[in-house]
Amino acid sequence: MFYKSTKYLFLSIGLLFLTMASVSAQSKKILQFSGLITSTGSDLPVGFVTIKNTTFNNQTFMSNNEGYFSFVAHVGDVIEFTSVGFDPVTITIPEVEGDKYTASVKMRALIIELPAVTPFPWASYEDYLAEFMGLGTGEDPIASARRNLSPDALAALASVVPRNAEEIQTYNSLQRHQYMQNKNINQRMNNPFLNPFNWYQFINSIKKGDYSREKLKY
Repeated sequence: MFYKSTKYLFLSIGLLFLTMASVSAQSKKILQFSGLITSTGSDLPVGFVTIKNTTFNNQTFMSNNEGYFSFVAHVGDVIEFTSVGFDPVTITIPEVEGDKYTASVKMRALIIELPAVTPFPWASYEDYLAEFMGLGTGEDPIASARRNLSPDALAALASVVPRNAEEIQTYNSLQRHQYMQNKNINQRMNNPFLNPFNWYQFINSIKKGDYSREKLKY
């Protein structure tokens, strides 16, 4: 019984806080918040900036490619501007006369200094080639070539490496050639005018008079 009473008490307190927050948000003055986002030290616009109203349900908006934005907010809302390569900026909407507030948002570009690197190039291409060729792999190149070109190695590569356009075209051409060959063979064998046995029977029928006019009369 005590557990149920405590549970209902916590639920009532939670609903009370939510109601108070909703009433407080609704009691705030609503206005149209607009502005232009530019880079610090220049008038270059910063486009596609993510704009989040952290006070009102984390509503998220985005500026256009010219850095312009406009949306409805409340007085006292905390607006956060973030973009890749720029420091985040936070603005609190102040109390103003009227129902519009326009701001000029300046975002500072992030400057990241990378550690210095001092390259030491070879004095000449010949020196580089000599050093490169001198790199020992610890393996006989002929034995390595034989191993890489063995039937087992080539079969393993053929099972995982996709075919290039030339191989696909060659395979398709071979398939078309075989199809045309089979088609011609079948047509030649199925054509009665090209069958010598049919011609033999036809000539014998003529000699016997099977197609004489007397027999064709009804």
